[in-house]
Amino acid sequence: MNRVPITKKGYETLKKELNNLKTVERPLNIKAIEEARAHGDLSENAEFDAAKERQGFIEARISDLQYKLGNADIIDPDKTLKDCAVFGCTVVLENIDTGEGIEYQLVGPDESDIENGLISVSSPLGRAIIGKKPGDEIVLNAPAGKRLYELTEIL
Repeated sequence: MNRVPITKKGYETLKKELNNLKTVERPLNIKAIEEARAHGDLSENAEFDAAKERQGFIEARISDLQYKLGNADIIDPDKTLKDCAVFGCTVVLENIDTGEGIEYQLVGPDESDIENGLISVSSPLGRAIIGKKPGDEIVLNAPAGKRLYELTEIL
């Protein structure tokens, strides 16, 4: 069994989604299946087919979330050292070519949300950042070409 790193916030988000699926979405979908079944002939009932398809999605997601929560290794970023970039820490990078600064928190794969500054430690940039110290150069081979960053700060 592989343990997957996750922050406490990420763990709680997954737990909340699982609870919502079990207590809200699943019962609503069961009701939709019952209503569609009451309409008669199931062979040509698009509502029934859609509800059954939704049921499959809900059950698969519940199973996936239960697996992820069961294999989660909760790591508290506040208890990690800040001398080099590690899981959970927030880093400030400066694009060497443009001088533009950007801030990212290194999180688990199930928490990543690039638009909100959360990048997975298993992403190419995340792997390049891990272990670096302020002042270190980070080289990222992106599809658009090589990008150079400097790790300016670990928060």
